[in-house]
Amino acid sequence: MEKYLKNYFGGGNASVSLTDEQNILESGIEINVQPPGKKLQNMMLLSGGEKAFTAIALLFAILKINPAPFCVLDEIEAALDDVNVYRFAEYLKKFSNNTQFLVITHRKGTMEVADTVYGVTMEENGISKLLSMKLKQ
Repeated sequence: MEKYLKNYFGGGNASVSLTDEQNILESGIEINVQPPGKKLQNMMLLSGGEKAFTAIALLFAILKINPAPFCVLDEIEAALDDVNVYRFAEYLKKFSNNTQFLVITHRKGTMEVADTVYGVTMEENGISKLLSMKLKQ
């Protein structure tokens, strides 16, 4: 996870630990993160964008260890600014060799790296239309 945080944040540290090591099946997980220039703190004390980064870094760390064939992400990058949305999208491209991603998003940067885009439009009031586009890379 620390590797992905360093790539996203441009530095920093992170640790993941169990809250009850004697009872690992029912134990909680504590995530402490230190973005560059900040002190080490619990993930819950971070800003929305920093929390999103941390969660995304954890997701990619898990996928690196144990790739899943399919992954659904629902607006996972909503709290990120545009620059960091493009960073996220680059990671999606890197991991798409082993995992097929279905991403629900409104963010342009994420849609730009997609192979196929599906959308719903309402040209006339009350009439929805499904669109799909295959994108050339």
